[in-house]
Amino acid sequence: MKPFSFGKRDNASKALAAKKDGAQFLAGGTNLVDLMKKHIATPDELIDINATLSNKVEAVNGGIRIGAMVRNSVIANDPMVLSKSPLVAKAVLAGASPQIRNMASTGGNLLQRTRCPYFYDVSTPCNKRKPGSGCSALEGSQRMSAVIGYNEQCVAVHPSDLCVALVALDAKVNILTKGEQRSVIPFRQFHKLPGNSPQLDNTLPENALIMSIDVPDEGFNKNYAYVKLRDRESYAFALVSVAAALKLQGNRITEARLASGGVAHKPWRWEKAEQFLKGKEATPANFGAAADVALEDVKPLPGNLFKKVMLRGAIETALQNSLTA
Repeated sequence: MKPFSFGKRDNASKALAAKKDGAQFLAGGTNLVDLMKKHIATPDELIDINATLSNKVEAVNGGIRIGAMVRNSVIANDPMVLSKSPLVAKAVLAGASPQIRNMASTGGNLLQRTRCPYFYDVSTPCNKRKPGSGCSALEGSQRMSAVIGYNEQCVAVHPSDLCVALVALDAKVNILTKGEQRSVIPFRQFHKLPGNSPQLDNTLPENALIMSIDVPDEGFNKNYAYVKLRDRESYAFALVSVAAALKLQGNRITEARLASGGVAHKPWRWEKAEQFLKGKEATPANFGAAADVALEDVKPLPGNLFKKVMLRGAIETALQNSLTA
């Protein structure tokens, strides 16, 4: 690990003012420390922001506001989250391990890097690590790679479970930039596809801090499910995950939300499948048809053809499980 200096700041403005080239913010450190050990992240300075940002879950405009420093384990057990947005808690519990959830921050969860094996292997080309060097996964192991939204620049996937639930629920990210400018980024616009800049995972401006995440209360707290398919029961990233939430009148679906992890460079919303379900009966046949609609745009790589079959089953299962939440 490269030597670095270490400092603390007690408010966001001071932290942003202190951030120079070569400095990085440190929250829980559950991802950053791994990157530093692998010499992928090589900061000259770490700025501890644990005392800088909110660690509270609060009621805001009928929904909830999750401070950027709220630990993942707190989200999973918070009474307000469990009441208003239980899908968020369910997704959090599917991720990492209890020890990591005790340290990982909400803001840091949004900013975590891919777990593509070539990204972590500094001896191989990787456009996310070194733009223009190439994507080793295109001719290598593609088991964990994307099946939608990728290009020749990058086939890596976003690793978060929490973010899949947040994109399904139309959350918003509240940020602060230098100069005390506050703004809001809709969650669907926060993470990005690789395009011509695969080294960028998100649209957070340079020298900005995530302050909090707002999750609106839109009535998806009764019929919801999160399905995660992975190699191990715990502490494993998703091959495929699905967040499903329905609003029902009797057995008729008035609105549906459907999102996935493990399939793209960002948490993916299946919007065409959501529209297909709207107004239909909540039946296994319609759930299967919705899965088929989602799969229309899926293009697996040669090394992850199994993901298409796996994804179809996960979508059907999540929708069916949402009826018995």
